[in-house]
Amino acid sequence: MIRRLQDGENVPMKLLLMADPSESIVKSYVRRGVCYVLEKKKQLIGEYVLIPTRPETIEIVNVAVDEYFQGQGFGKKLILHAIEESKRLGYKTIEIGTGNSSVHQLALYQKCGFRITSIDRDFFVRHYKEPIFENGIQVMDMVRLSMDI
Repeated sequence: MIRRLQDGENVPMKLLLMADPSESIVKSYVRRGVCYVLEKKKQLIGEYVLIPTRPETIEIVNVAVDEYFQGQGFGKKLILHAIEESKRLGYKTIEIGTGNSSVHQLALYQKCGFRITSIDRDFFVRHYKEPIFENGIQVMDMVRLSMDI
């Protein structure tokens, strides 16, 4: 079951930090957006955050699934839910970004219908104090994807 996190509930910081290592950045966008959680047998196993960015445009800024539950289709369920929720809320465009080294995420987002629209060069170098490595590659650039919904 995927549901909106209720006011007063603690945000799933452990999951959020899996997708973004900066606690201060995570706290910033959680305040500006809405967090949705995926529960399985009353256990939080995944989440995503939606933030309105421009008129008629919303962005998924964090998607994470507990390591134990990865590879079972839960990430795709979260992305598809975010798309449907954004449509329900009246948005016309949904965006998402990921690191240049995030090969699995890039594949997933494209399988869900997103198209690469731009690359924000050195995004992770400018916004994160410590270098981030994934799949043996330094995460430097933000690959931006979007979809008309």
